[in-house]
Amino acid sequence: MVKVTPYLEFDDEAQQLFDRTCSETVHLTFSESAILAHLLTMPDAICDKDLLLQVGWPDRVVAATSLTQCISTLRRKLEPYPEIQLKTIARRGYQLHVSAKSHVTMLAVNDAESIKDALIDVSLMVKIGGILVLLGIIATLWYGSDYHQVMKQTGHWQADKSIDLNIGGTTRPLTLIYPRDEQSLHPSMWQKHIAPETNKIVGMDAFNGFALTDGNHYSVATCPPDAAGNCVGEHIINLTATDLAPAGLDMQQFMALSELMENRIRFNRILIPATASDSADLVEHHYHGDIYFPVANELLVRADMSISMVYEKPLSGKFYSSACITDQDCMTTPIKYQVRGIFEQYRQQIGELDVDVFHVKVQQKDLIKPDVVSDSAMHFYREIRKHNIRDEELFYYRIYTDKETAVWVVPLLGNLITWTKYEKVAL
Repeated sequence: MVKVTPYLEFDDEAQQLFDRTCSETVHLTFSESAILAHLLTMPDAICDKDLLLQVGWPDRVVAATSLTQCISTLRRKLEPYPEIQLKTIARRGYQLHVSAKSHVTMLAVNDAESIKDALIDVSLMVKIGGILVLLGIIATLWYGSDYHQVMKQTGHWQADKSIDLNIGGTTRPLTLIYPRDEQSLHPSMWQKHIAPETNKIVGMDAFNGFALTDGNHYSVATCPPDAAGNCVGEHIINLTATDLAPAGLDMQQFMALSELMENRIRFNRILIPATASDSADLVEHHYHGDIYFPVANELLVRADMSISMVYEKPLSGKFYSSACITDQDCMTTPIKYQVRGIFEQYRQQIGELDVDVFHVKVQQKDLIKPDVVSDSAMHFYREIRKHNIRDEELFYYRIYTDKETAVWVVPLLGNLITWTKYEKVAL
């Protein structure tokens, strides 16, 4: 038995070729078998016609045309195997050449030796091509994966700077979060919206905080700390400037007005008592914050913002977000926008901040249209209408947590920051 190629074997005694790829047998005549056997002993050598006549017809004298006919028939039987070439060398004889390249694309799975030999025989270009195709598939899967999208979105942000802001008569450094290509990072972009002559809050001796810009809006979130440095959960201030003109916010009036607005009406209140247990059938993790939007000579607008998550797996589950926007005189019928979807949670770094990124795939959006919209709230209604049309995938960033509170970057009116209170509710 002679192995002609990794998948084609020649049995000179049985006068046949056996193709392992399809388990087929190619029968040969005595002369065809004898001539092929001789040529295989001298690959690429030129065999004399007279010698082949003696090999194919021993002890007989035949015409030269018999050899020509035999070679022609043998070529037809070898046609399915283009790597085996039986060449005519003019006025000299015949030459058998077996190429290292194989036309076979699939081998018998039970023939380990043939598979190994065929793989070795595959040309270098074929191997390189296969590797490139595989790398292309891997790259396509990677760039289309959720994790790559999370890394791409998170990589948009930077947090390697801080700015000093004076709020309520106290100046403190705030961690600054901003897009990597943003240049307008001077503290005045935030400070100018607070009127300096009324920037005094009784008891505001210290605060922790974060500042953020998405390139269009400038927001700040602060909270007084307890002895351990955690947010006390009271006197939280969330401000976002949507206009570059100084807002002239009177902080003394603001503290009284914000308390009045929050006590007068709250749309995203959780009425179920909080719990420390995870043993209930469903546990809702609820975050709530009030965000204020000061604009010069306009009514103060407030967004009553909530985020809720119900974990179904350790890092995924159902996600709910709701924003209800009103102004200080309730001249605007509440603008309510709700998002429901499923989330995957990832751990990422923004500068030195350990950040929980929530990639939300939106399944349902509800925009309750107001009957009346004041001039002060019209900008917000337009922006939320855009959200309602465009939102399909959202990214929420939880950049700070303690036992009672958390700080979020939320995709509302672009991106803004809010310090929220936290409750865990058993359902």
